[in-house]
Amino acid sequence: MSEIRLVGTAHVSQNSIDEVKRAIEEFEPDVVAVELDRGRFAAIKKEGKPPEMDDIIKGGNFNETLVQWMLAYIQRKIGMDVGIEPGAEMLAAINEAESRQIPVALADRDIRITLSRFWRGMTVLEKLRLIYALMGTIISGKGDDEEDKIDIEALTKDKDLIEMAIDEFHKFSPNGAYALIDERDAYLAHSLLRLSQRHEKVLGIVGAGHMKGIQRYFEKPETLPPFESLTAQQKTHNWKLIIGGVIIAMFAFILLLIGFSGVGVDVLLGAVVYWVIINGVLAAGFTLIAGGHPLSALTAFCVSWLTSLNPFLAAGWFAAVTEAKVRKPKASDLQKIIDAESFSDMRQVPMFKVIFVAALANVGSMLGTFAYFIFIFPILGIDPTVVFVDGFNNLVAWISGLFR
Repeated sequence: MSEIRLVGTAHVSQNSIDEVKRAIEEFEPDVVAVELDRGRFAAIKKEGKPPEMDDIIKGGNFNETLVQWMLAYIQRKIGMDVGIEPGAEMLAAINEAESRQIPVALADRDIRITLSRFWRGMTVLEKLRLIYALMGTIISGKGDDEEDKIDIEALTKDKDLIEMAIDEFHKFSPNGAYALIDERDAYLAHSLLRLSQRHEKVLGIVGAGHMKGIQRYFEKPETLPPFESLTAQQKTHNWKLIIGGVIIAMFAFILLLIGFSGVGVDVLLGAVVYWVIINGVLAAGFTLIAGGHPLSALTAFCVSWLTSLNPFLAAGWFAAVTEAKVRKPKASDLQKIIDAESFSDMRQVPMFKVIFVAALANVGSMLGTFAYFIFIFPILGIDPTVVFVDGFNNLVAWISGLFR
């Protein structure tokens, strides 16, 4: 009968590195399964080609990419505090296994699938809270002072503390925690159980936070969700198209009512001009806040009025393309982002700046759209009640006339 042994680690712990080596030596497994996917395995082994800027821009997932980089930065920052590189315990397991000619299995889900399900699964409120927390941690530089350093070794030993941290994450972001923790507990359990069908002794090297969930599935394997459900594309409502359609309908309806209200063609033209100005100024302003080049800000200004009316386009995408042409990021920038010791250092890296520009330009364009609907009537100096009542009545009368 096969045996599965788990080693729970902290990704930035010297004790975890020692424990991993000791477990391989004492258990003598037939296979060592590590909590990595192919992409992270190649990164840890410093193999493979880093993603090109064109590939990242074409993907269009600027927010997901930015959150991933922020999470990687924070994890590395903790690792620097204790003198250990993130992923060092996984690399130690791989090197130890290879030195003993023991096969290494990659047990974790593709990080791209995890991040996609993580980001798409969260509510808008959860996303805002996460970004606020990440930005606050990065900008404040927490962890630089001696008193702020985290006792990682104590964390790996105190199971109650680990469970408390996981519970807090579930409260902070229930949907995000489900994708990052619960689903991966199930995926890792699937991987380890499959390996146990081919090997007598399986050693699993996983994060301490996954230990309880995996063991629960080992005890009751019938509760495991189908493997395909953990990797399939989530069926979600295309809110982007729905919201885009609503915005287009609202903009057209407002212009229609203004036109039929009799306030004058100049007011109607003013409503169109202000749509361009409000969207453009905020998109361009947020591009500059991100440290974008003036040409990138100009691009955001010029396209924002149109992208706000088209759910298939985004001002940030055009601003990012311009920024990439000006800054000319390189594939080596990815490592510079990971190695950055402060948020200021990250902002100096061209690849990070391109993604940051894309994300903030989109935020500015979105705020511009909401600002337009809120302030357009005060700006035009007209009474919205008059426009809606007179415009609607005149529109109804005109439509009625068409059917007489």
